[in-house]
Amino acid sequence: MKLSISALAVVAAMGLASCDSAVSKIDNSSDASSVSYESMEEGGNQVTAADVNASGTPKFQFNEMKWDFGNIVDGDVVEHVFEFVNSGDAPLIISNARGSCGCTVPEWPRTPIAPGESGSIKVSFSSAGKVGNPKKQVTITSNAVPNTTVLNIEATVAPKPAAE
Repeated sequence: MKLSISALAVVAAMGLASCDSAVSKIDNSSDASSVSYESMEEGGNQVTAADVNASGTPKFQFNEMKWDFGNIVDGDVVEHVFEFVNSGDAPLIISNARGSCGCTVPEWPRTPIAPGESGSIKVSFSSAGKVGNPKKQVTITSNAVPNTTVLNIEATVAPKPAAE
């Protein structure tokens, strides 16, 4: 019994040690507040302490929250881009976006979106094996209020035509 508890503790410690925390992406240099959004876009996924500690509230304002791909055929891969604006008064930082299954893959901006600026989330959907009316979701986690936002996609997937 003691051995299994010890083994569990070791596995948990290894898991925590291997996590890529947000702290490792924060630049705490004294001039962090002077970094422009343009330089952050050039520099990759660095988030400054000023971004994280910014006062105010970021807010998503999407053009649409749901997309219907319409009639497609089993095996088709379709994409849609959800456009949004940060209508809040602080930088918007998207920490994650995940599809409800492996057939739904989102791509999102890895840099902060300044207040008033726009961004987009591209969602790819693979209809392979999804004959019928699949309805899928993309859950976005961010520093906005509320901190999760859900986008919905759906389609009408017809079977592949029989080979002649």
